[in-house]
Amino acid sequence: MFDSPGAVIAAMRDREIRFLDLMYVNLYGGLHHVTLPASAVTERTFVEGVGVDGSSIPGFKSLESGDMVVMPDVRSIFEDPFTDHPTFVALCDLAEADTREPARNAPRVIAARAERYLREAGIGSRSMWGPELEYYVFDEVTVRDRPEDCGWTIRSAEAGWGDPRRDADVGLFRFGRGAGTIPAQRGYHAARPADLLYELRAETVRRMEAAGIPVKYHHHEVGAAGQVEIELRFQDLVHAADSIVKGKLIARLTAAEFGLRATFMPKPLYGHAGSGLHFHQHLFDGPRPVFHAEEGYGGLSRDAHAYVAGLLEHGGAVLAFTNPSTNSFRRLVPGYEAPVKAFFSLGNRSAAIRVPRYARAPEAKRIEFRPPDATANPYLAMAAMLLAGVDGIRRKLDPGAMGFGPFDVNVEKLPPEERDRIRSLPGSLDEALDALAADHAFLLAGGVFSEELVRSWIEVHRARARELRARPHPLEFVHSLDA
Repeated sequence: MFDSPGAVIAAMRDREIRFLDLMYVNLYGGLHHVTLPASAVTERTFVEGVGVDGSSIPGFKSLESGDMVVMPDVRSIFEDPFTDHPTFVALCDLAEADTREPARNAPRVIAARAERYLREAGIGSRSMWGPELEYYVFDEVTVRDRPEDCGWTIRSAEAGWGDPRRDADVGLFRFGRGAGTIPAQRGYHAARPADLLYELRAETVRRMEAAGIPVKYHHHEVGAAGQVEIELRFQDLVHAADSIVKGKLIARLTAAEFGLRATFMPKPLYGHAGSGLHFHQHLFDGPRPVFHAEEGYGGLSRDAHAYVAGLLEHGGAVLAFTNPSTNSFRRLVPGYEAPVKAFFSLGNRSAAIRVPRYARAPEAKRIEFRPPDATANPYLAMAAMLLAGVDGIRRKLDPGAMGFGPFDVNVEKLPPEERDRIRSLPGSLDEALDALAADHAFLLAGGVFSEELVRSWIEVHRARARELRARPHPLEFVHSLDA
C-alpha cells in the first residue's frame, strides 16, 4: 500500500494514526507483535528495525545470544480495523541484530529465498499462488484438558446443536433465523436463509480487502455446522503467504466481534467435512505462462508435468510442512474430498493434485495441491511446495512413468488391488516426519532451507505427536472401560 518509509510517516500524520504495530510470525506460524507510538516512528525505524528477544520466539535464538530485530515491510502496511486507537500494521522480516542481515531461519525470509532460487534455476521469474481459506465458525467451543476431565463441547446454530430457548442471546441465534436447517454434508453454496453466516463473511471480506488482501469470492462450504470458504486471488509467494497470515487474523477477530469462534483446525468434527488450505499454483517466465501447452494433458506443458511429478515424489516430506499438526491427518481420510493418494487428474477432487477444468486460458493454466491445511506456516509450506516442483522440472521427471497418473477416476471406488498400486500419502504426522527425515535434500537447494531448521522441525513436531499418543482418547473408554 506504500512504497517508502516517508510515505508511511506522512500518511500517519495526515490520517492521525496513533500507533505502528509490528507483526511477525515464529517458525511454526504463530503471530507476535510489538507496538510503537507514532512519536517513535521515523525513517530509521524501517532501516534499523526494532530489537526483540529472539530466545523468546519459538524456533529461533538461544538465551545467551537472543538479540534480533524486526524489519517492517512498508509494502505490507494496512490500517487495523479492530482497534479503538488508529493503528497501522506492518508485517516484518526478522534480521540479525549486529548485521541487519535476514535471519537464516526466518519464515518470510525463507519464502523470499525460494522465489529467488526459482529465478536462479532459470525456470521462471515468479510463482503465483491462489489459496483457499476454509474454516468453521462455531457459536462456542469449550475444551477441557485435565487428567480426570478431558474433552470438548462445540455448539453450532447451523447444525442445530443446543437448545435455542436456552441459547437465545448467544451467537447466531441473535439473528432470529432458526437453526439446523442445512442437512449434514450439504452446506456447499447453501443459500439464505439457511446460510446464517453471510453477513459475517461479507464483513470479513470487506476488512480483508481494506487490508490489501485480494479476494476472489466467499461462500458456505460443505460442513453444515458453519463451514465457510474465502478464496483469495493470485499473488506472488511472499505476498500470498502474507495474505493468509492477515486473513486468518481478520477472520478470527471478525467472528469474535459477532460473538462467534472461528477455527482453522483441519478436523474439529468427526464425521463432518474437514477444512483444507488448497493451493492453486503456477509459474511465469516474464509474461510467458510456464505451465501452459495446447497439446499437453489438461493443457499442461512438460514443465508443468515435471513440476507435478516433483511435488508428488516429495509429497511425504512436503506434508511435514503443509500438514504439521496431528489433527491434520484426521482430515486426510477417505470419504471427504480429502486426498489420501499421490496422483494427479483433471477436475478430480479425490486427487492430491487437481488440474482445474475451468482454467482454460494460457495465463490461467495451473494446478491445485489439495492436501495442505491452515495449521501450516504458509511461508514454509509454500516454499517447500515450490522447491519440490522446481526439483521435478530440473530433473525432467515424468509423472506418468512414476505411477502418479493421470487417473481420471474416483480412487475410492477402484478395486483394492488397483488402488493399492497408487502411492499413499502419509497417514500420520509421524509418517510425514519420517518422510522429511529421509528426503529433504531438495529443500536445501539454493540455501533456501537449512539442515538445522529441518532437524529442529522434526524434533519439535515429533514431541507434539508423542504428547498426543500419551493421552487417553474418548473412544478408548468405549472400547476398554469394561474390558
